[in-house]
Amino acid sequence: MVFKDFGVLFLIPVTLGILYFLRKRRKEAAVRFSSVSLVDSLPVSWKVKFRHVPNVLRGIVLVLFLIALAGPRSVLKEAVHKTEGIDIILAIDSSGSMAAEDFTIGSKRVNRLEIVKNVVEDFIAQRQHDKIGLVTFAALAYTVCPLTTDYAWLTANLRPISLGIIKDGTAVGSAVASSLARLKKSEAKSKIIILLTDGMNNAGEIDPLAAARVAQALGVKIYTIGAGTKGLVPFPVQDFYGRKVYQRVQIDLDEETLQKIAAVTAGKYFRATDTESLRQIYREIDALEKTEIEEHGYFEYEELFDRVLLAALGILLAQILLSQTLFFQVP
Repeated sequence: MVFKDFGVLFLIPVTLGILYFLRKRRKEAAVRFSSVSLVDSLPVSWKVKFRHVPNVLRGIVLVLFLIALAGPRSVLKEAVHKTEGIDIILAIDSSGSMAAEDFTIGSKRVNRLEIVKNVVEDFIAQRQHDKIGLVTFAALAYTVCPLTTDYAWLTANLRPISLGIIKDGTAVGSAVASSLARLKKSEAKSKIIILLTDGMNNAGEIDPLAAARVAQALGVKIYTIGAGTKGLVPFPVQDFYGRKVYQRVQIDLDEETLQKIAAVTAGKYFRATDTESLRQIYREIDALEKTEIEEHGYFEYEELFDRVLLAALGILLAQILLSQTLFFQVP
């Protein structure tokens, strides 16, 4: 049994103390006798022995009234919620090479950045209770959104990321460092970076492997994703008349460095060569990174004050009847 207002129960000893004090006060007898020595030797009747029963019942009634006032209730069901709390930074390459259109949605060609944003948006929608931040990088790395549980706001910041907003280049080391800066004050049990790129580190002053070793020291796991099909890929350009045409180009992906970054931090490296494989990679990471946290709570209470109140009224009625019959006293 639990109470809505536990403080009311502290009035019980105070109330009983007042009743006891009032009963102990001697009252002047209504009928005076010169001596009671003649009746001292007579046996004591049961009425005399139980003469305090009405007073005791009156005290029980008051106690029950106070208990009812405290709002007693019983727990019908105990809830144990298991939630997952992980801090995640999504680092997305937005360099010029991400304009390659070797991915498709349906039958429509889509550049790498757009499909990554589409898949990442689905990934965000699948997470619960996690704080997620967003970093984008080219020649420099920028924080688009700090760690947050406001997924609508996070998604709203993801959508405007586009090609050409940052000086061209691929600063993988800077992306890791910027992501770590977002996680350095995190107190989460599990902290991860999901870094996606389609090129090789050719910008920035931070060595990717040095940044990975810092991540290892901070207990941050890095999942790396190499995006793009192998070999020549269609890359959009404008012809003399301003029309969109495609050239077949080779975009080099430094898989070895990405594999080493993942290995140093106890993460994993993935290669996404088409839309479905990219979706599957994020699904696999989603399944791998689950940390259960139990939260105990209670719900579905049954109120008991009415039952306590009925018991008090029943005892009060019994006390009144006994006081006026079996234990009737002359004033």
